[in-house]
Amino acid sequence: VQLQASGGGLVQPGGSLRLSCAVSGFTLQYYTIAWFRQAPGKEREGVSCSGTDGSTYYADSVKGRFTISRDNAKNTAYLQMNSLKSEDTAAYYCATDTICSLYAADFASWGQGTLVTVSS
Repeated sequence: VQLQASGGGLVQPGGSLRLSCAVSGFTLQYYTIAWFRQAPGKEREGVSCSGTDGSTYYADSVKGRFTISRDNAKNTAYLQMNSLKSEDTAAYYCATDTICSLYAADFASWGQGTLVTVSS
């Protein structure tokens, strides 16, 4: 099982970024996929989760600004981030398991992080 997150970078406040999570070693269609983030000195927090039934969940802090999606044919998940704020600055991680959750302890498989910096 491998997950490869990409798409991070430096963006100004109010800008947008799209993160990608390419998975291999399993079929994404049958698993949940979630995004977490961790800012320096802070605990890892759940951002969004996509269930196998099309359900989606978001942290209150990103509702209305972030959108999670998946392309099962490409075995890839995405996190579209709009109206970015300085407090969104963090390393973003994708994770997969069988149950959708925003709790890091519920996920066994993780990708490496991709850094998002929101600054003017």
